[in-house]
Amino acid sequence: MRSLLFVPGDSERKLAKGLASGADCLLIDLEDSVALDNKDTARAVTAAFLAANVKTASRPRLYVRVNALDTGLTDGDLDAVMAGAPDGIMLPKSISGRDVQHLDAKLAVREAECGLADGATRILVVATETAASLFNLGSYQDASPRLEGLTWGGEDLSADIGALANRDASGAYTDPYRLARSLCLFGAAAAGVMPIDSVFTGFRDMEGLRTEALDALRDGFTAKMAIHPAQVPVINEVFTPSEEEVARAERIIEAFRAAGDPGVVGLDGEMLDRPHLRRAEKVIARARMAAAPAP
Repeated sequence: MRSLLFVPGDSERKLAKGLASGADCLLIDLEDSVALDNKDTARAVTAAFLAANVKTASRPRLYVRVNALDTGLTDGDLDAVMAGAPDGIMLPKSISGRDVQHLDAKLAVREAECGLADGATRILVVATETAASLFNLGSYQDASPRLEGLTWGGEDLSADIGALANRDASGAYTDPYRLARSLCLFGAAAAGVMPIDSVFTGFRDMEGLRTEALDALRDGFTAKMAIHPAQVPVINEVFTPSEEEVARAERIIEAFRAAGDPGVVGLDGEMLDRPHLRRAEKVIARARMAAAPAP
């Protein structure tokens, strides 16, 4: 996955637009974008949307962001949507890997009740929305085989710590949020799952989005969330390796293979070691994800 587009779960119109956006994944939201008195409507609309589209060919992946475990709403969300066989569930405001284990157990029960394959429902985690969560980014390793990716967020975190803003006058994130971003990246790498960059809230600022996406790609993120369909093409472009990048990566991998998988090889007058090989393999993995068909 390269692009993950948030869509309010109570809007049939926006859900339909999301399907046509080109996003690799729709994050159907039952949490922040849905008012408390509209939760039941959102559950019903989301359930109907899943039922109508989950078996459609050439669709994006369909994930549902449920309400956080401490809200008392999570079970109702899962009861409403799991019969529709979403590809995954996004857990917001996770504190540690124990929350993933808790969600895993809830999913296992509902998969059995709905006749779904055990373990079929994947998990994405928003892992930095509270101050406490930042101390636990190393706890997601081996938390659950369902865990597919970690992402971070600065909006709820800024509210939790009482910040006046999370960006400076130039538009760059301030230190607390750069720390959260980095810890999320390290936590995802340690857990062996996708590191997913947060949303860029200026949905009309495509150059700002491109700059932030390029920074994320440079640092090791493999995908980015979006809040508007117009952001999806930019994100997809940035996170799709170019033909030149893929060709170079393939040559590096072949050079190591042909030399018997040594510690160092020479290619085009340059000495390449194992980190170069691992980076090349990740380029090929990103290219394959970009070309992968829908579930």
